[in-house]
Amino acid sequence: MTVKSRLLEILEKEKGETLSGEKLAEELHCTRAAIWKAVKSLREEGYMIEAGPNKGYMLVKANDRLSVEAIRPFLSFPEVYIKVYQEVDSTNRAAKAAAVTGEAGHGSFVLAGCQTEGRGRRGRSFYSPQDAGIYLSVILEPKGSLQESLLLTAEAAVAVYRAVKKITGVELDIKWVNDLYHNGKKVCGILTEAVTDFESGNIEFAVVGIGLNIFEAADGYPDSLKGIAGGIYENREAAGELDRSRLAAEIVNALLEETRELRLPQEYIEHNLVPGREICISDGDKIRRVKALEICPDGRLKVEEADGSLSVLSYGEVSIII
Repeated sequence: MTVKSRLLEILEKEKGETLSGEKLAEELHCTRAAIWKAVKSLREEGYMIEAGPNKGYMLVKANDRLSVEAIRPFLSFPEVYIKVYQEVDSTNRAAKAAAVTGEAGHGSFVLAGCQTEGRGRRGRSFYSPQDAGIYLSVILEPKGSLQESLLLTAEAAVAVYRAVKKITGVELDIKWVNDLYHNGKKVCGILTEAVTDFESGNIEFAVVGIGLNIFEAADGYPDSLKGIAGGIYENREAAGELDRSRLAAEIVNALLEETRELRLPQEYIEHNLVPGREICISDGDKIRRVKALEICPDGRLKVEEADGSLSVLSYGEVSIII
C-alpha cells in the first residue's frame, strides 16, 4: 500500500479531526515531505483536505468522495476485492468481468461515482449522475437454482432497506419485484444477473446491481423520469454530511448477511407496497389490470385476474393504480 493510500485511510477514519503532519510521518514511516506530496496528490483528485501552519491536516466532514480506503473500515468482511471508479460504463459489467476472470469472488464489489451506461431491467438504462447516488454491484456465489435467483433480488431490497434505515433513519417502501420507493417516488432499482451451469441449472455466480438515488442532481432528472424518480433526500444540502462510503459498506454488509441462505425475508412482505392493491402488469406489449393478493414464499406474486382466476407471476412491470 502506498503512502497516499495509507494516509487517505487514516484521514477517512479520523474525518473532521486535525492530525499532526509529524505524527502522520511517524506512523507511516516516511518524511513530512512525503506526507505533503501525498496530500497534494489527494487534493488534485478532489479530496477536501485542510491544512495550516503548526496545525496538521484534516479531511473535512463534507468530503464525500468514494474510495476503497473510505469503505473498507466499515465492512464486516473487509478482505474482499473492491474496485471504485469515479466513472464507469456499468458496475454490473465491470463486476461480471472481474468474476469471470477469477479476479473477484463472493462478497467482492464494484462501486462508481457515476455510470455512463447504467443498466436497468429489460434493457432499460438507469440514470446515474455524478456523486448523487450509490451505484454498486456485488458478486455472490449462492447455492441455488436460476429459479431461486428471484429471492436474491428480494434479499437485496431488504438489505438496502435495512442499511438506509440504519444510516439515515429513513424507512423506504419496497415494490415487487425490484424497486424501493420514498414519498411515492422510486429511489432504488435492483438488477440481478446470474451465470448458471448449463447442465445442473445451478447458479455459478450472480451479480446484484443496486442503483440508489441519494438526492436529485443539480441538473434534475431527465423528462422521462420527472415525477417518477426521487431521492432519499431532496437535494445535496438536505443530505448534509451523509457518508456514502459508509452507506455503501452497510448495504454490502446487510446483503452478505441476508444471502447466507436463499429465502424470502419477512421484511420484504411487511414493507411491500403491492399486495392488496389494484395494479397494472406490463409484460412485453401486453398490459392487464389485476388485483395483487400476496407474495409467495418463492418471491413470486399471486394475483387475481379480471375474470376471477388466479395467476402467479415471476416477473413483470408493475404500476400501482391509485
